Amino acid sequence: MNAGEFLSTIQSGYGFKGDSILLGAAMREGTVFPEAQVRLPLRTMNRHGLISGATGTGKTKTLAMMAEQLSEAGVPTLLMDIKGDLSGLAMPGTAQPAIAERHAKIGSEWSASAYPVEFLTLSQEPGTRLRATVLEFGPVLFSRLLGLNETQSSLVALVFKFCDDKRLPLVDLKDFKKVLEYITGEAKANVAAEYGLVPSASAGLILRKLVELEQQGAELFFGEPSFEVEDLCRALDGFGVISVLRLNDLQGRPKLFSSFMLQLLAELYAKLPEVGDVDKPKLVVFIDEAHLLFAEAEKALLEEIEMVIKLIRSKGVGIFFCTQLPTDIPGDVLGQLGVKVQHALRAFTAKDRKAIKLVAENYPESSFYDTTTLLTELGIGEAFVTVLDERGAPTPLAATLLAAPRSRMGPLTREELEGIIAASPLAQKYNTPLDAQSAYEILGGKMDNATTTPGAAKPAAAARRTYAPAPAMGGASSTNEAWRGEPAEPAELPYERPAAPAPAQRNVVSDIFGSSVAKGVARSVAVNVAGTLTRSLMGVLMGKGRRR
Repeated sequence: MNAGEFLSTIQSGYGFKGDSILLGAAMREGTVFPEAQVRLPLRTMNRHGLISGATGTGKTKTLAMMAEQLSEAGVPTLLMDIKGDLSGLAMPGTAQPAIAERHAKIGSEWSASAYPVEFLTLSQEPGTRLRATVLEFGPVLFSRLLGLNETQSSLVALVFKFCDDKRLPLVDLKDFKKVLEYITGEAKANVAAEYGLVPSASAGLILRKLVELEQQGAELFFGEPSFEVEDLCRALDGFGVISVLRLNDLQGRPKLFSSFMLQLLAELYAKLPEVGDVDKPKLVVFIDEAHLLFAEAEKALLEEIEMVIKLIRSKGVGIFFCTQLPTDIPGDVLGQLGVKVQHALRAFTAKDRKAIKLVAENYPESSFYDTTTLLTELGIGEAFVTVLDERGAPTPLAATLLAAPRSRMGPLTREELEGIIAASPLAQKYNTPLDAQSAYEILGGKMDNATTTPGAAKPAAAARRTYAPAPAMGGASSTNEAWRGEPAEPAELPYERPAAPAPAQRNVVSDIFGSSVAKGVARSVAVNVAGTLTRSLMGVLMGKGRRR
């Protein structure tokens, strides 16, 4: 086909009427056609996407360029920054002859720009601390995080059920360990009578797994205040806020990373309202080095991810996976991705050549390109592109010279990074940990009390936590709580020690609700609601949900 037919095909395929972002201009046989611009409509970005290619071909720059234009359109984004390359989004770029030449070929102007960026972290790295309670994670994901078998997972589910029934706030890892110690120790007989056999042989293994998890830094993640996913969906002066989750030190911990991602997606699904098809997405999530999400993933987990991908679209959330090969993404998940940006692949071995042929089959057939050959010949900042048009149909495959980012292409200095974090309202909101009364304090205090000899002085009263709503920040509603300590009698144990004198048969439920447990648990009401929704969703997806 001649150049005229090529131009007509590209222009009709990418001539969208609604809002879109500019990816670049189509090219063929070394010629770039600025009149054949390749665009991505905003209204189909909740159909999810893939950015793939060999190392050094420009995947991260493509990701940054898309996040910039989404921000300009008022769409917030969440970027997983595994390599530390994305912090430069907060600073304007520097004009260079190569950039000017590229954009002249594309037929668009380039100007330097900075964007509103929030830096988030799961570890000791600088940034706004992301935390979640053990309760919010739920028994399904928590068991997967520990790598437990079915019997061991049943003990985890028992701990969650016990804490729900007895109104014991399950916030961090020390809470979980304290409850596990209690129900497999002195209260084992009572727990078995109410809940069935307690597989205490699994308790030691679970405790060792918890120690291993703590050594990976997970104790920094579990706790309060919990991060509210609504804070990811913010705009500032008309620009969508770009949230960069710094994961530089999590590459060797794929289970922690993937479990966090699933919990986050489940929270987004549980809390965001149904919006259906909208003119632009409410949030777009870019997962760099996406193969880590699927590392060591069992069949049930893959089914869960596929289901979340299908369901979360109706919430106006788009998910883009960024990885080296499309084959890094399971086939059932890959089939859900409507946008594909394929950078060059390198054929250094016979295995590479076979992989390239397989990759070429993932894209629409083209009359203009020998896809298999051209995949190895694309230059840096060039890619094959196919998207969904406004009707939801795939567009023609277009070899594209991609636009350059407007922000800094290198990382921020340590001083620049810390200055932005110091001025962040989210950092002020989340970076002071809360250590309110929870299962550890309730059971620990009363277990100590139960060993006191008759007539001995009682230990000092435990601190009862009451709550006052914290002011909303960044335009998002707040369900976290500010706490103050007040003296109160310590809570009763769910079960008394067998040796302790009991003047009369006691009503456990009445004791629990009449004690300071009920008062102390007020601070976990919002967490319980969100956690129940999340656990219900994850239970349905995994087919292992328990009746609440």
